[in-house]
Amino acid sequence: MNPNLTVFLKFFGLAFSALLPLINPLGSALVFLGLVEGAPALVLRDLARRIAINTTLFLIFIELAGTAILHFFGISLPVVQIAGGLILASMGWGLLNQETPQPSPATEDFSKAGTRASKESVFYPLTFPVTAGPGSIVVMLTLSAHVPGKQLLGDVLAHLGILLAVVALSVLVFICYGYAPKIRDRISPHTVQGILRVIAFVLFCIGVQIAWNGLEPLLRAVLKP
Repeated sequence: MNPNLTVFLKFFGLAFSALLPLINPLGSALVFLGLVEGAPALVLRDLARRIAINTTLFLIFIELAGTAILHFFGISLPVVQIAGGLILASMGWGLLNQETPQPSPATEDFSKAGTRASKESVFYPLTFPVTAGPGSIVVMLTLSAHVPGKQLLGDVLAHLGILLAVVALSVLVFICYGYAPKIRDRISPHTVQGILRVIAFVLFCIGVQIAWNGLEPLLRAVLKP
């Protein structure tokens, strides 16, 4: 297989697998539905479209600006890989042992307030943190720092793989949010939880692998004779 195609597929798979349990289109759709309960189908789909677009733009900005942010704060790639990998592994472990989804404080406040979903609420809280929360930001920064930076074409394809994974997940968000009432009526909560457990284990493994990729060069530098 072409090495450049391998890089593209690798980063697409990493980004999709790491972001899927965090964005969690099915689970987040149920939270979204609770916030906009009673809205007409056309309104739901319009909100779903806006949220999907905002999610794409938000995560793409984080991914493209991630390297500049790290340079600004003077953070090295291995350190980001270790920290990000540990956080991802922790998230995966938490999801594996989580009995019932816990809404974020911002989601609870929004729900209790009973505020009607509108254009002003599309980004906050419907896009952030309901759809793409802090965990998604960590993933994008980690993946951006994980790009080798050795060959121009390979780097471009790596970033392209990450961006296409974000677009694919945003499409899933649009479908799940737009048809949330039908999904709620047809899919068993136990089935959703079973799928999430498998995805959480994959996320845990990805986190451990990324952390090891950062730790390995540091150990070599320390143990070098």
